[in-house]
Amino acid sequence: MILQKMQLKTINFKYITSTAAFCCMFFFGFIHSQEIIPDEETPKIKAKDSIVNQTRIKADGVAAVVGDYIVLESDLDREIAQLEAQGADLSGITRCELFGSLLEKKLYAHQAVQDSVIVNELYIQSLVEQQIQGIMAQTNGDMQGMLEFYKKDSEEALREEMYEINKNNYLAQEMQTKVIKDVEITPEEVRTFFNDIPEDERPTFGTELKVAQIVVIPEVTEEAKQEVIEKLKGYKKDVEENGASFTTKALFYSEDTGSKNNGGLLPTMNRKQPRMVKEFRDVAFNLQEGEISEPFETDFGYHIIYLEKIRGQEYDVRHILLRPKLTAEAIQKAKDEIDMVREKIVDGSISFAEAAREFSDEKETKYEGGQLTNPTTQDFNFELTKMDTEMYTQIQDLKDGEVSPVIQDEDRINRIKFKIMTVTDRINDHKADYSRDYLKIKELALQDKQIKAIEKWQKETIAETYIKINGEYRDCDYQSNWLKTQ
Repeated sequence: MILQKMQLKTINFKYITSTAAFCCMFFFGFIHSQEIIPDEETPKIKAKDSIVNQTRIKADGVAAVVGDYIVLESDLDREIAQLEAQGADLSGITRCELFGSLLEKKLYAHQAVQDSVIVNELYIQSLVEQQIQGIMAQTNGDMQGMLEFYKKDSEEALREEMYEINKNNYLAQEMQTKVIKDVEITPEEVRTFFNDIPEDERPTFGTELKVAQIVVIPEVTEEAKQEVIEKLKGYKKDVEENGASFTTKALFYSEDTGSKNNGGLLPTMNRKQPRMVKEFRDVAFNLQEGEISEPFETDFGYHIIYLEKIRGQEYDVRHILLRPKLTAEAIQKAKDEIDMVREKIVDGSISFAEAAREFSDEKETKYEGGQLTNPTTQDFNFELTKMDTEMYTQIQDLKDGEVSPVIQDEDRINRIKFKIMTVTDRINDHKADYSRDYLKIKELALQDKQIKAIEKWQKETIAETYIKINGEYRDCDYQSNWLKTQ
């Protein structure tokens, strides 16, 4: 039973997180996001209640009030319709449970405002623009039809509504992150967590494989590199000397599909961001406002950056990315090399691990003998039922130790690469073992601790926030004390 409860809590936590992010997609429902509801009775004022909570009058269609936010009767039906449209399996999930998740999102957003969580306005505006473009693509550019469907009088009204929805989902996500960001787990806590699970209730982990690969990437010629550098220099000169638009240049020429439709605009950069590409960061933070960089190289290609605005620690930047073209000769040379490597492994001249260390161009794996790391668990094991679909199709027919045919592939950095793969080890279905499965057990223990932190935060925050549940939803049996019963 302990494990079952833990798994249910984990599922609920993931559901809360995913639903908060879900509404940021362009299948969204218009939840009125920051309306103040007068109520027929004047509640006692709590320490953290805002002043507007002092006078509330019940309004038709209001299912609940959480702080300064409301949930309408129709919001739950919209939420269900959206989840079903996305193919979610709602069997066994009650309306009360879904309504509780809506209350949780409102609680997070309300508390985020109280805690002065900063909203990244440029990011929200960019998200709204992406959503508008996504909807327009589905409606063949029919803005009027879209306005009629969403019952809006103008595009401006639609954008304002979308902005509020995205802002509040952003606040909720930031607040969730804030609650759990400092939660850590010690080895002793992991051991205690595992030992507290009765042996007959310990999880069974599915078949796991260890997979290795050797990658050969076609080499870019110096001539191709110089060609894109000269193009970028030309764009820079045209903007600086002739008054051309950097935004238009990015829209027409940039090969960064994630930003080109926004004129090369990237999410706001902050000096505290740790995961930013170092070369990009170094250039961006050494520009003056309004300045365009010289061309520079990252793993993704060659860039120029336009620093549009500096706001304290935040930088608004646009960029243009060009990737050097590959010659047919370079592609054929890489293909010949991977064929040669495969032949050597198959005829026993060299082991797969030795070949990886000698020939592979993939820095992340070559020094581990080509061994792939699972990004979720950070070990070498991939559970078969949870394996990435593309990887599964590439290795599903391989016997242990067998070398795959040469596979032509691509990734975010390389348009073309060639690889061979092998299964180096296989672990069949088994009951959780503390030593063998430590990293997976640690992740479960951490999730359990995070859930307890969220439960504690919710309990304390619900007690200090004005909450009103109306109508049939007062009859729900909530996990959290939304009704504030003693």
